[in-house]
Amino acid sequence: MAQKTDLVDFVWEGLDKARKKTKGEVSAANELSAKIQLNRQGIRVTKIRKKPQPLFAARKKAITTGDIAIFSRQLATMLAAGVPLVQSFDIVGRGHENPSMQEMLLSIKADIEGGDTLAEALNKKPVYFDELFCNLVEAGEQAGVLETLLDKIATYKEKTESMKKKIKKALTYPIAVIAVAVIVTAILLIFVVPIFEDLFKSFGADLPAFTRMVIDMSKWIQEWWWVIILILVGGFYVFDYFKKRSRKFNHFLDRMLLSVPIVGDIINKSAIARFSRTLSTMSAAGVPLVDALQSVSGACGNIIYAEAVLKMREDVATGQRLQFAMQQTGIWPHMVQQMVAIGEESGSIDDLLGKVADFYEEEVDNMVDNLSSLMEPMIMVVLGILVGGLIVAMYLPIFKLGSAI
Repeated sequence: MAQKTDLVDFVWEGLDKARKKTKGEVSAANELSAKIQLNRQGIRVTKIRKKPQPLFAARKKAITTGDIAIFSRQLATMLAAGVPLVQSFDIVGRGHENPSMQEMLLSIKADIEGGDTLAEALNKKPVYFDELFCNLVEAGEQAGVLETLLDKIATYKEKTESMKKKIKKALTYPIAVIAVAVIVTAILLIFVVPIFEDLFKSFGADLPAFTRMVIDMSKWIQEWWWVIILILVGGFYVFDYFKKRSRKFNHFLDRMLLSVPIVGDIINKSAIARFSRTLSTMSAAGVPLVDALQSVSGACGNIIYAEAVLKMREDVATGQRLQFAMQQTGIWPHMVQQMVAIGEESGSIDDLLGKVADFYEEEVDNMVDNLSSLMEPMIMVVLGILVGGLIVAMYLPIFKLGSAI
């Protein structure tokens, strides 16, 4: 297979079919390819050159799932408005603020111009377009309803991203505050406590047990700080290593998270919402149930639910009803099972699963808001114990000395 050539941007001037002067930009492998591409559009090129690079080129940023969600909505809107697919990619790609995203979209556009279908072009970017995305696009192309399916994909991506952002927002604040509290405590132990220790030595009196404990802790941290850093870095590396390579570790971690009070409920309902939303979207696209469940398993976000969905897929493939297969796993709420049963009977499983997804997404939103409200007083208690405890330990000998005088 020939190695793919990087695309180069060219600026050109020429005459259109009406012999009027026109100009613009085009991406191609080389100048000859750019001229051929323009000739196909009925433009006679009079001048063409490489597009000059700006003095301070835009810094490339990583492509995020949020970028993919926005792209899905923009492409769906363009196609619904009747804009051709290649031109839609050109407009969306050149107008994107992220140079990395712009480069990827123009690369997909070049693949489509080379004869690939949209699904085939997206399949070449598995890091950014998962199996679910590509399967839905392929179903839309085969049924001739690509713009409708892209609209459903965009809605799915937007709702999924919205849920992720709310959960991250709820966790970011307490983690940041606790991190600051730990840093402040370390500064007090390393730099402030030794000053008080020198002061207490001049008293020549016995120190309270609490103060003695804090001073001993300060000495230990000053002597073994490198061990603490080594343990933290090593622990993070070991955690990351096993999380990426060990299925048993991920199984244990996900099962443990599901059992954590409050947080476990949020993860449970989030997984159910993602399952329902994904299966609803794929059912609406006309994807066969057995194929849809294969993609849905990877969208649950939790290995316990992913394994349950794969078990359901095996049962459905042997002829069982989806509702009965869900019942056998023992992890799906009764309400979800009944909604699926009604959907199977009425032939509107996509609509009913959409309603289930709406319900559980709202539940997750409310629980995240409640978690945020609950975390604030708990954080204040942690801060009071850490910082307040150190201050009390340092001032106890002074209070003792004052009472003796």
